[in-house]
Amino acid sequence: MNVVTVGSLAIKGRAFLAPMSGISDWPFRRLAARFGASLVVSEMVASDRLIAREAETRLKLEGAGLDIHAVQLAGCRAQDLAEAARLAEAAGAHLIDINMGCPAKRVVGGWAGSALMRDLDHAARLIAATVAAVSVPVTVKMRLGYDRTNLNAPELARRAEAEGAKLVTVHGRTRCQKYKGCADWAAIAPVKRAVLVPVIANGDCAGIADARAMMAASGADGVMVGRASLGAPWLPGAIAAALDGKPVPNTPSLAERAAIAQEHLDMLSASAGPILGVRLMRKHTAAYIDGLAVPEALRRAALTAETPRIAAEALRAVFDAAEPMTGKAAA
Repeated sequence: MNVVTVGSLAIKGRAFLAPMSGISDWPFRRLAARFGASLVVSEMVASDRLIAREAETRLKLEGAGLDIHAVQLAGCRAQDLAEAARLAEAAGAHLIDINMGCPAKRVVGGWAGSALMRDLDHAARLIAATVAAVSVPVTVKMRLGYDRTNLNAPELARRAEAEGAKLVTVHGRTRCQKYKGCADWAAIAPVKRAVLVPVIANGDCAGIADARAMMAASGADGVMVGRASLGAPWLPGAIAAALDGKPVPNTPSLAERAAIAQEHLDMLSASAGPILGVRLMRKHTAAYIDGLAVPEALRRAALTAETPRIAAEALRAVFDAAEPMTGKAAA
């Protein structure tokens, strides 16, 4: 089995689940890990909100049942990131990832996320403060650069490594591209050549063929799967198996997909509470039932349910009536 060494951690496999705001909640991560994802990373946690002990923010720290609990933090103040990292470690995190790649306006406007790629001196100070605050490995997720005129990911990676970061992940777009166009996997190769720590390639990985092409173009040590895994928590595990030369599990059947969606709903309702859990589940429900030929009334009922019981009944009705049209294949 291929192992990615991240400081003191030995990560078995080369396909990671990306941190995705509003998506990679604890139940989703737990399902992806069970299906074989090599590493799963939490939703982005705002360091100042974690320090303020906001209830919904603390939900993102949940990591029960995960062999490696990785928490992603965002922030622009060294003292805040350091304190948030200490809180995350105390809550059971085995790895802290610093977000230097989020392109969202609200994050960049606060000089966090990919805005940090415009000031590498400040970015290095944040990494140093976080590394000094915890005993667990610290990693950094970035983009190619803020825009095409300054593709400084190799330099940020070098500085991150010098400050003690143990792995870097690079999304193959700039901040200004957001999610438009295609990720440039070959542009990640200079980052791989710049550092000795593992490099993970991210952006537009929709299946096994993409993962292999990403690694060939970038020379990366592994891949990170993001949006393609929505509604398909089994996808990173299928990719990990393929990259490791193992048999690829079959894509779940319609009945299995229904059971996975129900389990996800049950875990979210238990962890976040019945009302919030059902609301958080809606985006997942939309993805689980995507591509199924069902009456619009049934689809709408599944996406507007307000209680776990009604949501479960609506999910069951959708899958009972469904005829598969398209699926989240791993090929």
